[in-house]
Amino acid sequence: MSAQPHAPTGRPAAVRNIVSGGTIHGPVIQADAISGITITHSGFAGTLPDPESWPTAADLDPVAFGVRPAHRVHGHAPLPRYVLRDRDHELDTALGQARVGGGLVLLLGEPFTGKSRAALVAMARGPAGRRVFAPPRGTDLRGLPALLQGRPERYLIWLDDLDEHLGDGGLEPRLLAQLTALKVVVVATMREDAYDACRAQPGGRVLDLAHIVELAREWSPAERERVAREAARTGDPRLIGAVSSSGPEGVAAYLALGPLLWDEWWRARRADRHPRGHALVRAALDLARCGLTGALPMDLLLKVHEGYADVTGMERESAEDALAWAVERRHGLLPLLVRVTGDTWRAAPFCVETVSPAQELPDVPGPVWGCALEAARSDAAYEYADVAAKARVAFQRAADAGDTSALHNLGLLADSLGEGDEAERWFRRAAEAGEPQSAGRLGRMLAERGEGKAAEPFLEAAAEAGNAEAATLLGKLLRARAEHWFTAGAKAGNPEAAHLLGDLLLGKGDVHGAFDSYLEAAAARYEPVARNMGVIHLLWHEGKVADVWMRRAAASGDACAAGYLDPLSVDTVERAVEFFQDDAERGRGLDAANLGTLLEEHDRPDEARTWYLKGYQDGDAYGAFRLAELCQKTGDEAEAAAWYRKAAAMGHPGALRALGEAPAAEPRGPGDQSR
Repeated sequence: MSAQPHAPTGRPAAVRNIVSGGTIHGPVIQADAISGITITHSGFAGTLPDPESWPTAADLDPVAFGVRPAHRVHGHAPLPRYVLRDRDHELDTALGQARVGGGLVLLLGEPFTGKSRAALVAMARGPAGRRVFAPPRGTDLRGLPALLQGRPERYLIWLDDLDEHLGDGGLEPRLLAQLTALKVVVVATMREDAYDACRAQPGGRVLDLAHIVELAREWSPAERERVAREAARTGDPRLIGAVSSSGPEGVAAYLALGPLLWDEWWRARRADRHPRGHALVRAALDLARCGLTGALPMDLLLKVHEGYADVTGMERESAEDALAWAVERRHGLLPLLVRVTGDTWRAAPFCVETVSPAQELPDVPGPVWGCALEAARSDAAYEYADVAAKARVAFQRAADAGDTSALHNLGLLADSLGEGDEAERWFRRAAEAGEPQSAGRLGRMLAERGEGKAAEPFLEAAAEAGNAEAATLLGKLLRARAEHWFTAGAKAGNPEAAHLLGDLLLGKGDVHGAFDSYLEAAAARYEPVARNMGVIHLLWHEGKVADVWMRRAAASGDACAAGYLDPLSVDTVERAVEFFQDDAERGRGLDAANLGTLLEEHDRPDEARTWYLKGYQDGDAYGAFRLAELCQKTGDEAEAAAWYRKAAAMGHPGALRALGEAPAAEPRGPGDQSR
């Protein structure tokens, strides 16, 4: 970049013009034979601080005088070390000329290009001891010439964002001429848009007198190489992140925008701001902290972001609005969430790289770790062992802090890595600490290796907490124990035990075993077994024998047995259709295919086909199987085979046997034991 054309070295033309016309109203400027200019009292000096109180250029705190702060990192200075810019030599040359003859040096560039810091560092590189006046915006500067008149020292005036120091009482050509005559150096910065706007205004004529040095936002390869060397030398994570992640926005913007955007994102968690947008970015950030630093599917982010209990009011913001907020480029430069490809995303690198040194976020919640581990297990882009190692450290830290759910997570992690003994140890610790989910896992592990009795108290604790799987497994274990003791009671001659044993066996599908147990109870003249004997004979299609048993049971007051004899029970096709049709139409349960079976058996195959198809569409494999059987009957072998395959794909045993993919079932019947 080339410097803006400016007045030749020496006294600017504006000064020569001002003093060439004789008397000037306002501060009086008169030519003399020695210095060429004499400045009399202006009337404004009393409003300005004593120059002896001005700090030196080396003592200026960059943040206090215009440099935007970076994230603070323990063990490092508030700002990363300054890295030389390509324009620093030109800036030093311009300042050197201004120190000889006074004048205005203007550093021009877009926002967040590092203008303020480059200028302040350049001033500090100059002759030692020069004092600097940095007036607040709106300060009346007209008293400066009189204040500095006759002082042997040389001074610097620092006007960061020069557009805020123009206008009435601010810097204008005549005032600049007076300061230049005193060899005062005015150093200023200005944004490109403000420069363009001011040039079009009368107050912007002072810009014609400036020596302009332009500073680009995007850093050159040489500048980035210097950043990399400084990062390697100091180990400053802010510079390391800038090397790896800053792009066209430039290193300065990367460092300066980080704290601003971080603050905006963190405050957005409030219900009256952008809570869902905050949670969406937090999901991407937490997954990156887990080790998933690549592209993240939006489905995964949506799943994770709903789990932050400390973020309220998400129902007020749609997912679409949340995403739009997260991807908006702040200051036209950096978003919080970055699209990778398609519908995959990642947290902005500055977010990921600032959270570790800043330590501003809570620990990643256990459920987020669970999602990260699940994603790493199924996505070859990630090494599961690496994510698991990070998770183990996080869970151990949480467990040491008293989080009992972390004990359970350590058990799950060990189990996923095939560390059975380690998993059991963690599940036991968690269960003893009151974690019902761990009690359920431990109970299953014990049951699977044959320690059913030891498993029961753990399964019961989990079942009482609402764990359906634990309740089911506990019931199966108790049923097995009940069968053992009912068998013992039956062998000892107790007819009630024989009756109850028969019920268990019938529920398992062991019709012959159940019949034998019922027969023992009947032999002992145990009247309550009568209905069960009738049921067995109904299953064997021995209606007359069943009728005898049912009448006996009904006579003894068994209302259920009496129902079997009720002539109003389902005895017509239409009544049977009514029985199935309501749930079949609503797609509930198994009734659509059942209704089709009823209609087919009564010579209504076209209607049956409709209900079989609905059953299949509702997810019932039997519907597909019955369609295959129906096609087989009509001789459509190809269509039958297609439906058999659909039913087999859904796991239907009959279809698997029809395709020769499962062993044939053993025939079942009453044999010689019927009575």
